[in-house]
Amino acid sequence: MKVAVEINEEEVEGDYGNVDGLRLTCDRCGHYVEVCGTGDSSAKRGAKMLRDECPNGEGNYYDVDWWK
Repeated sequence: MKVAVEINEEEVEGDYGNVDGLRLTCDRCGHYVEVCGTGDSSAKRGAKMLRDECPNGEGNYYDVDWWK
């Protein structure tokens, strides 16, 4: 199922302290993930993480091609 995702730029915890990153939140259930970096590849990684970590076991598709 294609589900909307909210993407916000934030400081997230990296390996060596806080870094610029993204917080992606599923519009369906509110589950979120944080990833380092603010580019397209970071958004795509976050979308994959949301799919893999869905607390409801859904295989949702998150379209992040609109990001930047």
